[in-house]
Amino acid sequence: MPKMKAVAVRPGQPHSVHLAELDKPTLDQVPNGRGVLVKVLKVGVDATDREINDALYGNAPPGYDFLVLGHESFGVVEAVGPNVRHVRPGDYVTCTVRRPGGSLFDRIGRSDITSEETYYERGINLLHGFLTEYYVDDAEFVVKMPKGLKHLHVLAEPMSCAAKAVQQAYEAQRRLQVWDPQLAFVTGAGQIGLLTTLILRLRGLEVYTFARGEAPNLKAEIVEGMGAHYVSTAKTSLKDVMARVGRPDLVVEATGSSAIAFEAMEVLGLNGVEVWTSITGGRKSVQVPSDMINLQWVLGNKLLLGSVNANRRHFESGIADLALGEVMYPGVLAKILTNPVRGIENYREMMRLLVEDKHALKVFVEVAEG
Repeated sequence: MPKMKAVAVRPGQPHSVHLAELDKPTLDQVPNGRGVLVKVLKVGVDATDREINDALYGNAPPGYDFLVLGHESFGVVEAVGPNVRHVRPGDYVTCTVRRPGGSLFDRIGRSDITSEETYYERGINLLHGFLTEYYVDDAEFVVKMPKGLKHLHVLAEPMSCAAKAVQQAYEAQRRLQVWDPQLAFVTGAGQIGLLTTLILRLRGLEVYTFARGEAPNLKAEIVEGMGAHYVSTAKTSLKDVMARVGRPDLVVEATGSSAIAFEAMEVLGLNGVEVWTSITGGRKSVQVPSDMINLQWVLGNKLLLGSVNANRRHFESGIADLALGEVMYPGVLAKILTNPVRGIENYREMMRLLVEDKHALKVFVEVAEG
C-alpha cells in the first residue's frame, strides 16, 4: 500500500513532534459510497497544536502510539464515492473537526455539543488530523469552499468557531424575547478574535477588540480595517473602556487566559452574554471577586456559555461571512495569514514559529501546490 508523510506527536510525551508515516487512504474506507478523497494543500496550526505537543492534552487513535496534528484543513477533491453529490473532483474543500460519538446529540448531527465525556476530534483527540498528504472522510463532514476564497484557505476552520460562538450567543439570548446588542468586546486578537470581530461588524455592532500589543501593529491594522476599535491592554483595561463607552451587551473571550476570561465577567452589561471560546490547558489559578460577580450576574440576568468546535452549518455560515467580509473590507482578511511554512518536512520551523515568534499571527503549512 502506498505510504505518505505526516506530522505527528506522541501524546503524553512533551515536545515529541516528528515526521511519521501513514498508509495513503482509499475511498473504500468510508462505507455506503460516501467517501471523499482529498489532496491536502494547506494546513493551519495554532496554539492547540502547540499545547498538544506540550502534552497538555490529546490522545492517539486506537492502535497507534502517535497522533497526526492539524485540524485546520484546505485541500482539493481527488475522488468521490458513487453516493457523493455536493462535491466533485477539482473542488476546493475544508473539513469539520469533531466526529460523532454515541449520544443523542451525536446521532442528530450535533457532535459539537456531545454529552459524552469522550470526544473525537481530528488532530486533537483519538483521530488523526490533516497534517499529511491525503485524507479520506465521509461526505457529511466535507465542506465545499468557493474558488474565489482560495486565498483565505485555512481560515475556514477558525472562522467556523467564531461563527458558532456568535450564533450560540444569539440563540441563547432568545430567552429574553427581545435582544438587540449594540456594543461588543472581543478579548484577544488572534485568529478567533479577529474573525469574531469581523462577524460582529457584519452584524452592525460597535466592537472593541483587546490585545496586549501596543498599536501600531498588524493586529490593530486588521481590527481597524474592519471598522472596529483596537485596544492595547498594556495601556488600557477593559474597565477603562467600559467607563468610557458603557457596558457591552456581548463579550467573546478568545485570549486563552483564564484571568481575562473572569475579568471580562466584571464588565458585562445587564442581560448580556459572555462566550468563552479559548482553551486553557494549564493549572493557573486566579483570585476573583466572586461575591460581586455572583450578585451582578443574578441581578443582571447575565449568561455565560462555552463554545467549542463547530459543525457543518457553522462552517457554511463562516465561509459565507468570509465572502461578505472580502466585499465589505477588501484585502483585510488575507493579512491574518502571516507565516507560511513550505513542506511537511519543515515541521520543526512550524513548531518554532508557534512557540517562539510572538508576531506569527497565523502559521500554516503549504503541503502541496494546487
